[in-house]
Amino acid sequence: MSKHSIVCAGIDTGKSKLDVAIAGSVKRWCFDNTAQGHAMLSAWLRQHRVERVGIEASGGYERAVVAELRRDGFVVIVFQPIQVRAYAQFHLQRAKNDKIDAGLIAACTAATEKIHAPPDPRLAALADHQTLIDQIIDDIAMLKNRRESAREAYFRQFWTAQIADLKKREKSEFNKLVAAIRQHDDLSRRLDLIASVDGVGLPTAVAILVRMPEIGRVSREQAAALVGLAPYDDDSGAKHIAGGRERLRKTLYNASLAAAYHWNAQLIAFKDRLLAAGKLHKVMRVACARKLLIYVNTVVARGTPWVSSAVC
Repeated sequence: MSKHSIVCAGIDTGKSKLDVAIAGSVKRWCFDNTAQGHAMLSAWLRQHRVERVGIEASGGYERAVVAELRRDGFVVIVFQPIQVRAYAQFHLQRAKNDKIDAGLIAACTAATEKIHAPPDPRLAALADHQTLIDQIIDDIAMLKNRRESAREAYFRQFWTAQIADLKKREKSEFNKLVAAIRQHDDLSRRLDLIASVDGVGLPTAVAILVRMPEIGRVSREQAAALVGLAPYDDDSGAKHIAGGRERLRKTLYNASLAAAYHWNAQLIAFKDRLLAAGKLHKVMRVACARKLLIYVNTVVARGTPWVSSAVC
């Protein structure tokens, strides 16, 4: 069957409803974004002989319906918003509402030539747990700022106690997350490979594992692009980075800075060469984060632990 004979649908996801369109049709349909609505949608898609469904990532509101449709045998492509916007810009489409977006996503789905395998479903719950830990860390930083601005000793003591409680919770939740990963032999081996790279501590390794299911299965360029660490040229001739997985990028920034100054001999040498060449400190940080990710991707792809004397 050629790609042109495949019936494709697009779904624009809202908190309470799903707007649906079939590629090539001007009609639009709507279903509730509930378990019952997902079952009705699945039956409707099958009735209309839809094989491929595209849906835009929408802050997690799409997860349940994506899981349901994949269980029912549909090929589901989850687009990042930037992908859909780029497709719309290419076709000079500026109008925007839920029904128009559904048709746009359907057309984008039909035009997609390369379909990647769906991510490991086990990692979705682990990623949610990682998000909880990240949010606790964010709360600790916020409370530290409050403590810093407090003038009275009582208030500083109050915030200190709150911070201590959150740090205990952070450690407890992290231990639970690692234990959940260790229940799966393949994930546990992958985690150990990631953590074998000099400068990648266990928290960073966990973040890479759960936030980047593609690690070790994509090229170094694709890995950098997925995290938003790939440099792109603009019309001014300058280079910049954009998009990608923000939380993971932040984790890699922090890990690579310590690794480039203390823990990873290859990264230290790489950092020194960049600075000697007159590169700005910010440029160096981005480059080191990208290089550290490439090291990890290479180690996982090879299936052998990091060797300090080897240069990837």
